[in-house]
Amino acid sequence: MTTRISKAVIPAAGLGTRFLPATKAMPKEMLPVVDKPAIQYVVEEAVAAGLDDVLMITGRNKNALENHFDRVTELEATLQAKGDAEKLAKVMHSTSLAQMHYVRQGDPRGLGHAVLRAKMHVGHEPFAVLLGDDLIDARDVLLSRMIEEAESRTATVIALLEVEPEAAHLYGIATVEETGTDDVVRVTGLVEKPPTGSAPSNFAVIGRYVLQPEIFEVLEQTPPGKGDEIQLTDALQTLARTGQAGGVYGVVFRGRRYDTGDRLDYIKATVRLAAERDDLGPAFTAWIKEYAAGL
Repeated sequence: MTTRISKAVIPAAGLGTRFLPATKAMPKEMLPVVDKPAIQYVVEEAVAAGLDDVLMITGRNKNALENHFDRVTELEATLQAKGDAEKLAKVMHSTSLAQMHYVRQGDPRGLGHAVLRAKMHVGHEPFAVLLGDDLIDARDVLLSRMIEEAESRTATVIALLEVEPEAAHLYGIATVEETGTDDVVRVTGLVEKPPTGSAPSNFAVIGRYVLQPEIFEVLEQTPPGKGDEIQLTDALQTLARTGQAGGVYGVVFRGRRYDTGDRLDYIKATVRLAAERDDLGPAFTAWIKEYAAGL
C-alpha cells in the first residue's frame, strides 16, 4: 500500500557567505523577500502540497529560524491591544503553518549529510526535501506534481529545469529518457557541476526532491565527492544507475522560479514578487518605470 507523503525536510545550516555582512548575525534564510523571510515561502509551499510535518536541519546561530515559527506572546498581546487584526493574523500565520521540528547538522559536510540527519525523524517513509535558495512561485504547480508521481511510481522524483548549455556547469545535470508523459522523464544518470562543455544535457536539478527512505542507506555508503562533501547528487546517481527503490524520475518544471541564493537574483526575485502584488504593484511598477527612464 502506498504511504502518503506527509514529511518535509528543509536543510538550512549554510553560512550564507555570499550575503555577508548581512548574514553575519542573521541566517540567510531569514532575509526578507518583500515582507516575508525566504524560509517562510518554502514552508508555505510544503504545507500547500500537503506536507504538514516539517523538519528543519539547522546549525549554529540559526535560532532566529525557530523563533520565527514560534509564538511571540508579547507581540501578539500588543497587536491585540491595538486592535491591529491584520498584523496579528500575519504574525500568527507563521506560528500555525505546520508541525515544526529542528535538528542540527553539526559538521558542515554537504547536502547529502544534511539529508542523512533526517533519518531518525523520517523513519521508513518517503519524504520531500526543499532547498531554501529556490523559491517556486505559489501560482505554479511543482511539489504536488512530484508527490503525485512519487506515490504512483513508488520511486524517487527530482525537479528538473532546462537551462542554457553555458550555465550547465553551475548545476547538477541529469541524463534522461522520455516516459511518454510530457513533463516526466526517467533519469539514467546524474553528475554534479560538470566542467564547462561536458554536460550530458541541459536538464538541471533544482532544489526540490521527493525521496524514498532507501536514500538513507545509500547516503551512508556514499563517499565525499565534490568539495570533499557528501553529495546528494552522488547518492541519486547510484539509485538512477541501479534502479534501486524504483529508480529516479524527473518532473520538468516550466514555471516561475526565483533563485535567492545569488545576490542579483535575490534582488530580481524581490522586484518581481513586489511588482505582482495587488497592494504594492501599481505604485512600485510606476516608480520602476520612472527610475529606469532616468538611467
